[in-house]
Amino acid sequence: MTTRTVLTNADCIVTMNEQREEIADGALVLEGKQIVWVGATTDLPVKYRQGGSADSSTTNYVNAGGKIVLPGFINTHHHFFQTLTRVVPAAQNAVLFDWLRALYPIWSFIGPEDVHASTQVALTELLLSGCTTSSDHHYLWHNGSRLDDQFAAAEGIGVRFHGARGSVSLGESKGGLPPDWMTEEEPDILVESRRLVEEYHDASRFSMRRVVIGPTSPFSVSQDLMRESAALARSFGPEMDVHLHSHLAETVDEEEFCMAKYGYRPGTYAEVVDWLGDDVWHAHCVHLSQDEVNHFASTKTGAAHCPTSNMRLASGISPVRAMRDAGVHVGLGVDGSASNDGSNMLEEVRQCLLLQRVMGNPHGMTAREALEIATLGGASVLGRDDVGALVPGMAADVIGFDLSALTYAGGAVHDPVAALVFCSPQPVDFAFVNGKHLVEDGMPRHIDLPQIIDRHNRAALALLRRAEGG
Repeated sequence: MTTRTVLTNADCIVTMNEQREEIADGALVLEGKQIVWVGATTDLPVKYRQGGSADSSTTNYVNAGGKIVLPGFINTHHHFFQTLTRVVPAAQNAVLFDWLRALYPIWSFIGPEDVHASTQVALTELLLSGCTTSSDHHYLWHNGSRLDDQFAAAEGIGVRFHGARGSVSLGESKGGLPPDWMTEEEPDILVESRRLVEEYHDASRFSMRRVVIGPTSPFSVSQDLMRESAALARSFGPEMDVHLHSHLAETVDEEEFCMAKYGYRPGTYAEVVDWLGDDVWHAHCVHLSQDEVNHFASTKTGAAHCPTSNMRLASGISPVRAMRDAGVHVGLGVDGSASNDGSNMLEEVRQCLLLQRVMGNPHGMTAREALEIATLGGASVLGRDDVGALVPGMAADVIGFDLSALTYAGGAVHDPVAALVFCSPQPVDFAFVNGKHLVEDGMPRHIDLPQIIDRHNRAALALLRRAEGG
């Protein structure tokens, strides 16, 4: 029998529907995996009320009084494994290329258990910050690790997961940045990518797992691999809708690398290797020219904005205002938990707002636009039309924040939606994914939190000891 959940009395429901309605004293009805009704509590049909015809042992009633309710946030770029190497001293004060060189030796010891533990920690942290759909870009496949390890870990947490099969083929000996131990043979990369799509990719509505093909960056793979990866993804046809993801235009160093090795800027590089289109999204896009921004817009190419990471690594400020104005699909990304040192989506929403204002334009980003980027924007970037809004027929991915939290005092009374973004980020009070109640009263209902933290900390310490030869 289908499980039904009825949420009532929410102070505000931020629907993200076409009219961007915000419903005071709102109610939602979830049946199975989808939303079936949204509106004011006073308008809730009798059949959904307690004591009505729908009242049964399969209906869960939730009083959302004092809460602001939104569609779950969507994370469009991350590296889960990096939770194991947060704030490593050698990488605390470095730009991207130096940061990578400091961490590559430690990452060489990462194995399947580390991948599983870090995936669970990252997804749990994301969930508690309001994220209900996340992508991850993993590219370390030595020591027996496979993307299968991440899918297994993600299933235990319950967050929708788009796993990008990253790859590295251009090592130092061939003029790339990564050490040679990170590289794979390009035919092997393509064979494994095909296997993963055929085994795990689920293009159906409300699916919980999809596979993305993701050669890592211009300085870590060849142009041939980029082209062949794009051709592979598109060979599955529109019914499978396999997407492509990579890093692009993150730093000045990357721009200089592209100019020196390929003879053109990152935006032109993407065009030359067939990496523009509505099935492609690139992480960062900090150093795009206006012409490149316009080309992204005309080709419907997506961008994952990672504000905290870009600040942390001194990479620059992504032209999100220009991209949005041009019509580029922009989503938010946490990025690596060693270039962010956190996995908090609400924090990224706040940083998105602030970073577009820091150069002097107070209209550079509004609170509601930042929330739109974190929901509808992320859905468009990932190529999904079933998440990102609280509308009948959409996935039952719902989050709620407690407006009585100390940090919202004096703010939520004026504008609860803006308070969520302007004020200090708080964890979610509740979260549903595909209709499953995963977080209640700020705590995961199905996860032994102390256990996964302890397991992860032991893995992080053991990893560092192995790297140090201990």
